[in-house]
Amino acid sequence: MLKISNLTKTYAKNTFKAVDDISFEVGQGEIFGFIGPNGAGKTTTIKCMCGIMPFDAGKIEIAGIDLVTDPLTAKRNIGYVSDSHVIYDKLSGREYVNFLADVYEVDAETRNKRVDKLLDLFKMRDSYGEQINTYSHGMKQKISIIGALIHAPKLWVLDEPMTGLDPASAYELKQLMREHCKAGNTVFFSTHILEVAEKLCDRIAIISGGKIVLLGDMDEIKSRQNDESLEEIFLSVTGEKREGA
Repeated sequence: MLKISNLTKTYAKNTFKAVDDISFEVGQGEIFGFIGPNGAGKTTTIKCMCGIMPFDAGKIEIAGIDLVTDPLTAKRNIGYVSDSHVIYDKLSGREYVNFLADVYEVDAETRNKRVDKLLDLFKMRDSYGEQINTYSHGMKQKISIIGALIHAPKLWVLDEPMTGLDPASAYELKQLMREHCKAGNTVFFSTHILEVAEKLCDRIAIISGGKIVLLGDMDEIKSRQNDESLEEIFLSVTGEKREGA
């Protein structure tokens, strides 16, 4: 579903590589966790793979489609939730979701069916007609998720999706992620909540300093790291574990 080959990205006026020659694949039916410390290259990688940011070298394929040579077709397979709520907050929730449904050419019957399910799931029905700039942080996160899922994309790309969600909504999102993958689709998400990644993900990649420092399923990772917890493994491989701690 997702194939990244030798991806490299350097920001203007910087000598270091924000993403340094990384390669990995994510298959159908897989929940893939992407974790790392602040500044490790997580969000840069995600913005490159969603076509938001150009990259210096490498190749990105979404559902077998080259993101550079056929960007529109590739992006039709992606549903992206950013970590910063980049949404049109002068619109109402309804206007925002309908705008995205129009962009992805989702017919009225299909969009209404999907919206009804998601509004009830995230308890957003009463506020759906209100302007987004009146929403709380958590409500903005929910409407971002609804907008990203309205076209039922094959690949969900979620950057810190649990941030601001109440426990019930976070639970429902995790259930949605599992359902999506059971249907043969894929979820790629970054998170700082290591317990969620450990319990939810089929495989995990840890990025640090722009490089993938560890990749595998939890059993593989733990067997290679003396059966430590993901938190201990994360601190060790990213160099954030203090001596004697």
